[in-house]
Amino acid sequence: MKPPLFVRELAASERQALHAGLRSREAFTLRRAQILLASADGQRPSRIAARIGCAVGTVRNTPHAFAAEGAGCLGEKKRGPKDVPPILDAAKAEPLKGILHQSPRRFGKARSTWTLDLLADVTFEQGLTPRRLSHEAIRQAVKRLGHGWKRAKTWITPARTRRTREKKARDRLIRLAASPPDWVLGYRDECW
Repeated sequence: MKPPLFVRELAASERQALHAGLRSREAFTLRRAQILLASADGQRPSRIAARIGCAVGTVRNTPHAFAAEGAGCLGEKKRGPKDVPPILDAAKAEPLKGILHQSPRRFGKARSTWTLDLLADVTFEQGLTPRRLSHEAIRQAVKRLGHGWKRAKTWITPARTRRTREKKARDRLIRLAASPPDWVLGYRDECW
């Protein structure tokens, strides 16, 4: 059985930073602050884990992180490799943007709108990447272009496709209004 592990004596500024962490919106920061304050009060790791609802290993790792980083351990760190450059870097961003502004049908695909997997296939086929990337890598590349994927779907959809959709919706409402002669169709708008 491992001996109980407690955090070192806290300075006033550290205790203040931990209390500020209790008001954080980030769950990671909140949990770390709770663990460190409970440990400073002399509670055992197993009891802290049961009270907070996390693993005992998490409670044991937190004082080590605090000893190494101080109050900086409250923020969640970026995961994954730190020094690997992205495959779709800035040099390949413009060709990727060019591909996004064209229809997938132009590349021999059966769809008229892009999906992340379809974009991964086309970037590989066009020689922008040495292998087929995951949809997450493609999403990150689109994000580096300054767009989120949901937002990008609107600007990469051809304008005529959007207009066609809008016209179909308008025509459906006109047909609905014209069908029963005793109906009255109105439109209500709000102004603030």
